Amino acid sequence: MDADREGRGRRTPRRAMAYVACGVVLLAGCASMPDSGDLRGVDATPRQDTQVRVYAMPPQEDAEPLDIVQGFLEALTSDDPDYETARKYLTRNAAKQWQPGLSTTVLDDGPGADVVPPVGREQGEDTAFTLTGTKVAVVDAQQSYAPASGEYRETVHLVHDKKSKQWRIDSPPPGVVMGKSDFQRNYVSVNKYYFASNTRAATAPQTVAVADPVYVRERVDPMTQLVRSLLSGPTSWLDPVVRTRFPTGTALKNGVSSLAPDDQNMLTVPLNAKAGHVGSDQCEAMATQLLFTVQNLTPAVDTVELQAGGKQLCSVKENEANGAATRGSVENPAYLYFVDGRHRLVRISAEADAGGTKAEPVPVPGALGDGDKDLHSVAVSRDEHTAAGVGIDRKALYVGSLVSGGSLGEPVLVSNGKTAEDRLTTPSWDTEGDLWVADRNPADPRLLLFKEGAGKPLEVATPGLDGRIRDLRVAADGVRIALVVEKGGKQSLFVGRIEREGRTGDPQSVSVRELRSTTPDLEEVTTMSWAGDSRLVVVGREQGGVQQTRYVQVDGSTPEGPPPAALTGVKEIAASEDDEMPLVAYSEDGIVRLPSGAQWQKVDADGTAPVYPG
Repeated sequence: MDADREGRGRRTPRRAMAYVACGVVLLAGCASMPDSGDLRGVDATPRQDTQVRVYAMPPQEDAEPLDIVQGFLEALTSDDPDYETARKYLTRNAAKQWQPGLSTTVLDDGPGADVVPPVGREQGEDTAFTLTGTKVAVVDAQQSYAPASGEYRETVHLVHDKKSKQWRIDSPPPGVVMGKSDFQRNYVSVNKYYFASNTRAATAPQTVAVADPVYVRERVDPMTQLVRSLLSGPTSWLDPVVRTRFPTGTALKNGVSSLAPDDQNMLTVPLNAKAGHVGSDQCEAMATQLLFTVQNLTPAVDTVELQAGGKQLCSVKENEANGAATRGSVENPAYLYFVDGRHRLVRISAEADAGGTKAEPVPVPGALGDGDKDLHSVAVSRDEHTAAGVGIDRKALYVGSLVSGGSLGEPVLVSNGKTAEDRLTTPSWDTEGDLWVADRNPADPRLLLFKEGAGKPLEVATPGLDGRIRDLRVAADGVRIALVVEKGGKQSLFVGRIEREGRTGDPQSVSVRELRSTTPDLEEVTTMSWAGDSRLVVVGREQGGVQQTRYVQVDGSTPEGPPPAALTGVKEIAASEDDEMPLVAYSEDGIVRLPSGAQWQKVDADGTAPVYPG
């Protein structure tokens, strides 16, 4: 090793890449590239342009150990489908045993390499380096993302091959490791879809489709990766509450290496013999899963055809799939609801005003719109037939029909908390028509469920919950719930899995399990709402920072695309799972909403507590 490199001891990877764009190979050699920092050599080309590929360079003749380590790390960030170039930096035996699909560890910056000084001997036929960095996340073998923290330290051992006289790695790090910027360039988050195993939409006979987000390599045939991931089954976290209609062992037919839609926007998927004997109903459900999944990656696909044994099993078009199962809300919301200056429940059209014409809010039909009870917060059922309201002092929960002349009656729940902050949260309706609310009474904190919004509440078990629930929202799929949990003055956002034991729809035993943090970097979460099949919109603040509004995935990752337009003093936020609906907030200016491609617009200066159905 030359003196200059030994003296520095640590180097971040250099870029030695070949960029392939539309069949032209552009070589980027080490000599002309910076020694450190991130190279975004393809930034000028849109991410969706799949004709752009980035390939690493193979090891150079007589390369020094540090160059071998750096070259290997660079090869991990390339678009080589099977990491063949990366394997060239390994010994023959290590190349056979190394499993890049085991995991992808994401670091805040690219991994640094520290030489491991030899103990009591001179460097001879072997040497080692320690890869270091700060962990941000880990993508596991199921392609499931999870935030991570702490120090990353892995030793890479090299040997000097006696035959070839070349340095090679005989002990690589487990899986793949790369910096955050490289991860964002290489991977894309996409949803695959399964069916809720214990939930059906109360307002329609459809099966509820549940999004299961995974990360695939964006420029390495993502369509085929995604289909293989769907066939392999749901991720471990979601598995207890969903089911797949594909028979066990179903996979792509042997020899099928790549899938792509034809010029009629139809995707044909040849399956192995495991799928060869399914009935028509099951086949259509399988095709529906596939269509929902591939549309998340390529929206233009409108038909999926399944084959097995060289014969067509079935085909499903987009309208047929949407009739068989539902994603997100059963129907687009008709109204946006909020509490007006007189503390009544009012509503306006959910669509943004056309041409700047301001719609005037009107009280909802029924007792909650009459103003007999002053309201602090509200929730409207997904079919928009029923509403729940928490009184102005947050002590009592009322449920009423949105029908003229309907009476309110006695509250269905009364909290004994001594202060408003220690009483009831804003309620939330699930897809089965059940009502959820949390009582924050420190003497008896509980998460409660009312079957169809009435009767005696069921206490929902929350194993692993550490703190008090400050806010909650049930997802449209009915199997996930977002909770803002407060502990020690800090508010954190978690997503939990709703498990119902017993017959379908039977609420005798309901629990929220395996809470996962989705905003580990936020010290304070002010408000949140579901904003898609696997996405939430969150208002919060990092330690020492200012309030910000952002989108987050249920797995804790940050989705592509810009955050919502800035808005100061946000106290509450509301979004619809239908992304065509405007984002709505209660801020210093009252109720405001954000139509697509526009700025925030004032809706009502005196309004509070905005909600869409759910």
